[in-house]
Amino acid sequence: MSATAAGRVTVFTREGCVQCGATFRALDDRGIDYRVVDVDELRAEAADELRAMGFLQLPVVKVDGMAAWSGFRPDLIGTIQAVAA
Repeated sequence: MSATAAGRVTVFTREGCVQCGATFRALDDRGIDYRVVDVDELRAEAADELRAMGFLQLPVVKVDGMAAWSGFRPDLIGTIQAVAA
């Protein structure tokens, strides 16, 4: 099992999100496994929790051992494997 096994990287997304698609492609290109959470399927309080943490755009990416971020951030995606190693 790789250090970036599903569950280690979580991407909060919504259908039609262009930055989310770019994030998925960047993760796939690097062979990084991730779990997808559709915010439209979450209870309303969960989306409110993301906003309360300061996230105003999608995707929100959470990686064990790193601070979470929002938006398409190829610079941070590129550091995931280094943190996992």
